[in-house]
Amino acid sequence: MTDPGSAPRPAPPEAAARSTLPEAAAPTIPPLVGVVMGSDSDWPVMKAAAEALAEFGVPYEADVVSAHRMPRDMIEYGSSAEGRGLRVIIAGAGGAAHLPGMLASVTTLPVIGVPVPLANLSGLDSLLSIVQMPAGIPVATVAVGGARNAGLLAVRILAAADGSHGLELRARLAAFADGLAEAARAKGTALRARSEE
Repeated sequence: MTDPGSAPRPAPPEAAARSTLPEAAAPTIPPLVGVVMGSDSDWPVMKAAAEALAEFGVPYEADVVSAHRMPRDMIEYGSSAEGRGLRVIIAGAGGAAHLPGMLASVTTLPVIGVPVPLANLSGLDSLLSIVQMPAGIPVATVAVGGARNAGLLAVRILAAADGSHGLELRARLAAFADGLAEAARAKGTALRARSEE
């Protein structure tokens, strides 16, 4: 689990990568979203999802779960996610990018895939690996490096629920949308002012 304000710990060797992400303070609310990735080197991209969740007060956990280097752990993570209280999984992966699809194959929870850009092919390989899922195993996919949108999409999924938490998230999302519109209008005003000089 993570505390969004905590600093990342020094990364241990890949073989011991289960706990390479920001360490959690004792959480008061169980996590609703799992933010997972194939390696701690993906955290600079994936932390944008965690930050978006934190902005809306959505508790999350973050972990390294490699589809290729730790397949049994990955299957256990996905198959136990709902029973542990998670409602959405955000999975980031680069290269072959099998993590989102493999998690989706062992859970009924919604999975959001984040293609993590690598030096080769600029993330196009990751995007295609995640978006080309076989029929019956859906994975929502955001843009290459689009972890922030993955976090916001997870909030929208949670906001669709009945009850006070869903209602609160819908209100926060409406205010967020108003803020985006206001910022866009301000940019238009500034541009018009510059063009008239």
